[in-house]
Amino acid sequence: MPETARQIADDLRARIESGELTPGDRLPGEPSLVRDYGVAKMTANQALKILVGEGLAVARPGSGTYVREFRPIRRVANDRLAKSRWSEGHSIWSADVAQRPLVADVQVHEVEAPHQVSRCLDIEPGAPVIVRSRKFLVEGRPVQTATSYLPAELVRGTAIAQENTGPGGSYARLAELGAEPVRFSEELRARMPSEDERAALELAAGTPVLEICRIAYTADDQPVEVNQMLLDAGSYVLEYRLSS
Repeated sequence: MPETARQIADDLRARIESGELTPGDRLPGEPSLVRDYGVAKMTANQALKILVGEGLAVARPGSGTYVREFRPIRRVANDRLAKSRWSEGHSIWSADVAQRPLVADVQVHEVEAPHQVSRCLDIEPGAPVIVRSRKFLVEGRPVQTATSYLPAELVRGTAIAQENTGPGGSYARLAELGAEPVRFSEELRARMPSEDERAALELAAGTPVLEICRIAYTADDQPVEVNQMLLDAGSYVLEYRLSS
């Protein structure tokens, strides 16, 4: 019989994955876990916290811990960045959420490029860039923040410098400017969020984030966008389709 918090969490996770415990179901409380597994109350509490930290469960003060009802977003990088999507007027996000309710809070402004951004865009340090800051909510839940940097000399005065970029988004507008993105690179790392990041994504304590930095390149290898994304790790499944 499981004795440690991790083993108890593994047992409960297996019950969730098998369908024995379904979204919205209340997980066994601390008294039940103490009785069933013969562990201390602190161990039982830690087991439930592990599942909350993994995004499988949500704690409701005064009520208990429940199987999370939010369905994870499957992010397939190959599909969302395909030209066939944005060139036909579809948003990149439509590949992730289909018909699920999506709200984007968008802010646009011009600043001097931070050092790391200027290096990635191959522009002079401090050169002006258009910044597109977004916060995405799916089914009313914050799941991602994203900040894109584009050379101001290229996109100033275009729809990219407006909150609404129009059908197909920024990549369709870049194509109209003769700077069509044809290649992308993404770097990903998992980490714990800062307090500001945790508040922005309304994360439970102990929930990690996924940090993704994407650079878009034209056919002549000119970088035209740097996008720094922060994802709630508990809300996403990342899929990459590779071929040899």
